[in-house]
Amino acid sequence: MRTFRSIVATLLAVAALSAAAQESLQARDFSQLEKLMNQAVKDSVFPGASLAVLYRGDIVYHRAFGHLTYDPKSAPADTSTIYDAASLTKAIVTTSIVMQLVERDSLDIHAPVARYRPAFAAEGKGRITVEQLMRHHSGLRAHSFFSKSCRTPEEVFSAIEKDSLNYPTGTKTVYSDLGFILLGRIVETRTGNSLPANFNARFAAPLGMRSTMFNPPSELLSRIAPTEPDHQWPLSTPRPLVNDQNAALIGGAAGHAGLFTTTGDLCKMVRMLMNGGTFGGKSFMRPETVGKFLKKTGSPRAIGWDMVTPGGSSSAGSRFSGSSWGHLGYTGTSIWVDPEKELAVILLSNRVWPSSENIRIRKFRPMLHDTVVECIEADGKH
Repeated sequence: MRTFRSIVATLLAVAALSAAAQESLQARDFSQLEKLMNQAVKDSVFPGASLAVLYRGDIVYHRAFGHLTYDPKSAPADTSTIYDAASLTKAIVTTSIVMQLVERDSLDIHAPVARYRPAFAAEGKGRITVEQLMRHHSGLRAHSFFSKSCRTPEEVFSAIEKDSLNYPTGTKTVYSDLGFILLGRIVETRTGNSLPANFNARFAAPLGMRSTMFNPPSELLSRIAPTEPDHQWPLSTPRPLVNDQNAALIGGAAGHAGLFTTTGDLCKMVRMLMNGGTFGGKSFMRPETVGKFLKKTGSPRAIGWDMVTPGGSSSAGSRFSGSSWGHLGYTGTSIWVDPEKELAVILLSNRVWPSSENIRIRKFRPMLHDTVVECIEADGKH
């Protein structure tokens, strides 16, 4: 058990950090950012959203906008609203666990996937490595509607293993859910624990991410922003809450989707990564591991994370440096980190409510990140 002295020390540290962040917030002009976010709600980019900005180790901006739905009588969004993180799960959960397993020699990302899942060698996939799955140039197709042919998690994993290549391995980059679905299962078989248990023990609990979980309980529903209704659930069993149907088929917790979280909780995870794997005096991974995974090496993607696209076409906008890394989530979530500027932007929204046909967020994301940089850099000129 933690001693009373350690608890007091932690509370004092949090209070000091909060005071520093509040002072930093007051010293900056984020009026343009406020205007942009409020306009996004008016333009139905999303019903509501929570936004956090980290700069030089501090949370300098943390606010929520809009409501949980487009009904003005629905609950207002706030910074404690829980969102379906969608594909942020790939980076925050699966990749982070893999980073630890690599450090502890429990997993070799340079090894063939077939070492851990022998059936994956079928259809000419025997030489595809774990790293190639994580960089999205394995040759696997981008997506598959497994509900048309599968009814259990093992049937989903088996379908991926039996699938043929969609293009020659290594010849191009095609963002794929399939590889991370399989990676999640590899993590479970290598560790003997479920993906949620792994993430909670390794990161969520020690970081104090108390509102971050898979398959949130019903008592938290009032805090969770709704996503697109699923009217085609194929099973007779109750459907897990996660928006992604493939993740629901796997039980709500998969390597590619299923995490629910808040901006405040993600700030802790992102700060840990920005700080070379350390947070609150605890080491979660070595700096060299973080550096290895979060950089380009002959690929447009990092290992488990995305990198900015040359030419200014990135969702990170045109002002983030070339070494920036991040990830997007289908539901309207994103993380972008610029290590050169010591800047991070975390956006959680439910743009898929009530329909995923709303894609206004595509134009909004670059504007958001450009505006954040403008606010930060404008402050530095005074």
